[in-house]
Amino acid sequence: MKKLILVCAFLTVLAGCNDADVASRNLSQAADNFQIERRVVFYNGINGEYTLTIEGLCSLGNADKPKEVTITCKTGANSYKKHFLGLSDNVTYFVEQMDPADVSVYHYKVVFKPSVIAPDISIK
Repeated sequence: MKKLILVCAFLTVLAGCNDADVASRNLSQAADNFQIERRVVFYNGINGEYTLTIEGLCSLGNADKPKEVTITCKTGANSYKKHFLGLSDNVTYFVEQMDPADVSVYHYKVVFKPSVIAPDISIK
């Protein structure tokens, strides 16, 4: 156990992470696991109006193309909705975390999802 802690500490130093980076990474991971309430607002910079608001347990896409954003929201125990939005020169968005979240700058966690490693296979 001591070796694991030393290795983790060494990797943290090597990566140059500070407390804010660790907290930010932990918040992002919690949001990507649908544990944090968010509000995503799309704003038109020309007319100064909101064009769309999405609220809930939402995760932003991590591999979106330029000028596109995807937002996936958990709507029930096993139900999700995914939104695809295009951005333009005059439309931007911002994401607000609705409530504070308790994340540690000293703790990391590994999320193991067996369904991702061995997904359901459908044979036709």
